[in-house]
Amino acid sequence: MYPPPQIQPLERLQIEDGLMINAERWKRSHDYHRQRQNIHYQSLNQPGIVYGLGVSLIPTPPDVPSQYNDGRWLQIQPGIAIDLVGNPIVVSQPIDFHLAADITEEKPRLIYIVVSYVDPENLQRKQVQEFEPESFRISEKTTPPDAIEVELCRILLQPGLVTLQNPQDVFFPGLNSLDFRYRRIARSRPSNIVRVAHLETSQLEDPNSFANLSYLIKSAANLTYTLQGTERIDRLVFPLQDVTTAINYDLLFITGRQPLSLSIQELTDLKSYLDAGGVLLVESPTDAVNRLESIMDLTDKLGTPLEDLRRLDRNHPMRTQPFLFAALPIFNQKPIQILIAGGIVLVIGDLSASWGLDDKLSLPRETIRNAQELGINILHFAWARRQMTQLQRQTILPTPTKPDVLKSVFNKLEQ
Repeated sequence: MYPPPQIQPLERLQIEDGLMINAERWKRSHDYHRQRQNIHYQSLNQPGIVYGLGVSLIPTPPDVPSQYNDGRWLQIQPGIAIDLVGNPIVVSQPIDFHLAADITEEKPRLIYIVVSYVDPENLQRKQVQEFEPESFRISEKTTPPDAIEVELCRILLQPGLVTLQNPQDVFFPGLNSLDFRYRRIARSRPSNIVRVAHLETSQLEDPNSFANLSYLIKSAANLTYTLQGTERIDRLVFPLQDVTTAINYDLLFITGRQPLSLSIQELTDLKSYLDAGGVLLVESPTDAVNRLESIMDLTDKLGTPLEDLRRLDRNHPMRTQPFLFAALPIFNQKPIQILIAGGIVLVIGDLSASWGLDDKLSLPRETIRNAQELGINILHFAWARRQMTQLQRQTILPTPTKPDVLKSVFNKLEQ
């Protein structure tokens, strides 16, 4: 997920009669306006492609040495993109590009074709023109694009001197084929970004649990413009091994049938996570009595007994934001129950099983949509709880070191 702008004060040139303008002052004044533009774009938008920038396979261009006649020539089509900080990337003419990757491993490897903005001031030029066009750089790399790069396509390249090809199915490209599925389109920035992790225990779990959570996160961006999950869902061990890592997540999700048993230290770590605003989402089947009793015991030890959502305020955010629920939905002919204890949310029923595709592809669309919308309400609750909890915390600035007065006196005497 793309970071917000850095907190850095703006410095503006103060204009007065008689002010002498030189190159340095003009540049600093120009940089001020660029910085304002970049802050504005990065605050409200996400980087990506605006228009064009297709990638085509082409024959080897004429006048190219024979060793490069290998069927690996691409042509980047004209178009416009915008990078993370709002710099425009304008490709006005088709650009021929040779893929030079040499895969030495036995397995295929992903190659990324990216474009990035180049500031003319960072170029080494023999002659400086009065007006210098802003430039760009097209690169191939074996690591995912960084924050200031925009992906044009990727290729799962086999070892050896293989020839590139167009995909037979653009939705499922094969080896050595152009893959456009991960191109990002420039768009508005979501106001709420929720960070989620999947908790895993030593007991046997539902093998579809992680995939179902992934379906829910993907649906959030499609069903609401205000909430979006991070691309990557991390896996953490439960009980929590490192609470400082867990605190980075708005919501931790755990499902299964086994009871939750925590030591005193593990309970303390969980309380630290909840006190920081985090939410622990626990799902349990209706017939897992031992698990339900262990969760009730856990919340009692934390001093936050479980309360049924039906008995809470009718405008509770889990019922109203962003989707409105009067009665909770029914899945597998069993009504869902939601109980809340501070930052612990207990879902009794098969809610997560309806977030994604079932093995037999038999779930009705209405069932999936209801489950996803209720899941998004839980995600929004987790994001809002952590956000408002963190807003209460004081920012601790580093203590400035006091100057050594005696040393400064000696320095003056030596001058």
